[in-house]
Amino acid sequence: MDNSTKELTLENIPNHVAIIMDGNGRWAKNKNLPRTKGHQEGMDAVRRVAIRASKRGIRVLTLYAFSTENWKRPIEEVRFLMQLPSQFFNTFMPEIQKNNIQVQVTGFTQKLPITTRRAVNRAVKETQDNDGMILNFALNYGGRAEIVFATKKIAQAVIDGTIKTDDITEELIESSLQTSMLGEYQNVDLLIRSSGEQRLSNFLLWQNAYSEFYFSVTKWPDYDGDSLDEALLEFQKRQRRFGSVQ
Repeated sequence: MDNSTKELTLENIPNHVAIIMDGNGRWAKNKNLPRTKGHQEGMDAVRRVAIRASKRGIRVLTLYAFSTENWKRPIEEVRFLMQLPSQFFNTFMPEIQKNNIQVQVTGFTQKLPITTRRAVNRAVKETQDNDGMILNFALNYGGRAEIVFATKKIAQAVIDGTIKTDDITEELIESSLQTSMLGEYQNVDLLIRSSGEQRLSNFLLWQNAYSEFYFSVTKWPDYDGDSLDEALLEFQKRQRRFGSVQ
């Protein structure tokens, strides 16, 4: 850990950190390895970052594991990605439990293969009594699709007569989003994207309205706890205004 990272103060840690885990394929290509090897190595990066995030006092860590657009990838790659949740939880569940981490999932999970759903649902159930950091996996998730889903839900409530249009507020919309189970920590404080790309890629569009963005050139398989600390240190140097003048 370099000297700048040692300046990190635990009194100003973001409650909700969201990460776009980018660069697995390019990491593998640079090493003349198949893309699946990059995803495999990326799984261990998830472990390293999750443990460090928990120790730093982050309340929610949301990881963009698979988007609604990722189905367009080659079928063999998609099949491999769908196997990773089972591998991850089978391998790292003891560490997850040891660190009192609660697993959650956000996304249209009913469209995932049944083996993938079972692995995720089992992890959620096994950790439901843990009251430490929430490790929230965005699986088959898309920000626009989430907002459309919430809008339809609210529109149906208006049609049914259970609410009026005047009842539609930001709070109601947030309670209709897939991240509503995160409660007061639903909105993101710090968004990190690895591998140098600078896009949201349809990730938590509502929840990132006032988050701080941090883009790292480090490809995800090389990301570790110190990489996270660097992002946290940069977060602590910024002044969040939320639209006001300070």
